[in-house]
Amino acid sequence: MILTVALSLILCSLLIFVNSIIGKKSTSDREKLTPFECGFDPKSSARVPFSLRFYLVALIFLIFDVEITLIMPIPIVFQQIKIISISMLTLYFILILIMGLFHEWNEGALDWDN
Repeated sequence: MILTVALSLILCSLLIFVNSIIGKKSTSDREKLTPFECGFDPKSSARVPFSLRFYLVALIFLIFDVEITLIMPIPIVFQQIKIISISMLTLYFILILIMGLFHEWNEGALDWDN
């Protein structure tokens, strides 16, 4: 068992070492460092800072998309499980969602004018 593990580690290390020697490529190529825009020189800098507002919108959309996916099967589950237990679970889940929405509102993440 220990011999197999040792041989595996040695073989993996040897393969990584051989790959690092054989696979070295020149990364200082001028063309690789320039941004690509349909074969033409870019009109402006491609390294502009990413908009934090866009990131927040995408994150909020993703969260609400997952929430909808979790809420959709609840009516089907109502037919198969005790109504009281699934009702409490659903109310708890919706309460967490509402608290998260109020937190985003208080933090100003929903102010699109700024």
